[in-house]
Amino acid sequence: MKKSELFSLTQLLRYDILTSTSAAGSGHPTSSLSAVELMTALWFDGHFHYDPKDPKYIFNDRMIFSKGHASPLLYSLYRAAGWIEYKELMTLRKFDSRLEGHPTTKLPWVDVATGSLGQGLSVGIGMALGIKLQLKIREAAGREEHNLPRIPHVYVLMGDSEFSEGQIYEALQLASYYKLNNLVGILDVNRLGQRGETMLGWDLKTYEDRAKSFGWNTVVAENGNNLEEVQNAFNQLKTKGQKLKADMPTMIIAKTKKGAGVSSVENKDGWHGKPLPKEMLDGAIKELGKININVRGKVHKPQILSIQLLKKEALHAARYTLQDKMATREAYGVALKLIAEDSRIVVLDAETSNSTYAETMKEAAPDRFFEMYIAEQNMVSVGLGMSKIGLIPYVSSFAAFLSRCYDQIRMCQYSDPNVKIVGSHAGVSIGEDGSSQMALEDLAMMRALLHSTVLSVDQKCLYLPNKTAQW
Repeated sequence: MKKSELFSLTQLLRYDILTSTSAAGSGHPTSSLSAVELMTALWFDGHFHYDPKDPKYIFNDRMIFSKGHASPLLYSLYRAAGWIEYKELMTLRKFDSRLEGHPTTKLPWVDVATGSLGQGLSVGIGMALGIKLQLKIREAAGREEHNLPRIPHVYVLMGDSEFSEGQIYEALQLASYYKLNNLVGILDVNRLGQRGETMLGWDLKTYEDRAKSFGWNTVVAENGNNLEEVQNAFNQLKTKGQKLKADMPTMIIAKTKKGAGVSSVENKDGWHGKPLPKEMLDGAIKELGKININVRGKVHKPQILSIQLLKKEALHAARYTLQDKMATREAYGVALKLIAEDSRIVVLDAETSNSTYAETMKEAAPDRFFEMYIAEQNMVSVGLGMSKIGLIPYVSSFAAFLSRCYDQIRMCQYSDPNVKIVGSHAGVSIGEDGSSQMALEDLAMMRALLHSTVLSVDQKCLYLPNKTAQW
């Protein structure tokens, strides 16, 4: 698009952010305004490839708003792209609206619900890994999809405040370990958090050093509210500029201003999560200048291929007799070997696979076993991301340690996932190890989840009630 059209889109986005949040009487306009140029350049300058009529198409790029409170910006992007009408935009945060205060899968273009900060990058890893695995499986089957001109990318918009979350650093190290060159983080460094300045403020150098130290490429935009500078930053992704390693993920780090474009709130503390009252809204809209309400941005479509999604395979069942006794974790390993025949099955484990018996997947289908190391929070969110790419993840660790990632499990329930979470060594069965190893809270924890199915089996042995039963 022409530069003038892109600028018109930034003004339309700001107008929509301001008017929708003020009509709602709540929301996060200033957090949305800071990332307007970042999203305009990504969506409408040829980088983002997406078919809105087929949101589940596996060769779409993916967009995750990890800073989910910036949902007014996301919904305004939908309107600027022509996916929703202004009338619906003005239903933001209303009881029966699809446009909730944080994105949910009520909208077909939202893959995962976000809003609990620090989780989006991990979900992005799952999607990026899943896309690469899908391509690998299809290539091995002799299909033509491996001739794609570009591998689909996963873009994750993050706020600087959430970079205090430990899960972010769990994700940073794993993304580079798996060489996810189709993962792009976008860090909106607008300096102000909910109650004041963030830990690092506008210290872009420290953010860059941290990302680099974990093995990421970095691109820094000193003025992330300057459209031309942001365009140049994204263009480096296309060319894999001189300093970018082709086999590594990339972090775009942009200095922005919270409330950018509206002088009455720009870079001012105390405006987090507050819409502009009418008397201020009128002045802000006047400051924006003439708004072209008819301008629309074009999102490029991915290469459309006639494909078949991975399908369920006919599986064999293990058979036991009444006299058979087997540790439940060993039975899990036996089951994994059998269901590995289904190419949708993937296994993630937190460096406990020799105890959980998840390691049997390494023998049956090594390309579909993923070591997550001792980072359970990241592991669960990665599993969620994989499930949104058409895979069925089995996520395993000791049951006691799943309690530390309850928020990540809780957020899964709002994303229509197909994730199996397996905790071994449950209850007091390994009491000799002491209280830190005993899973006593996990059953209540899991039962509190919406639409969950919880199977609890005696840890020592699996006893089967019939003479011949199927696992």
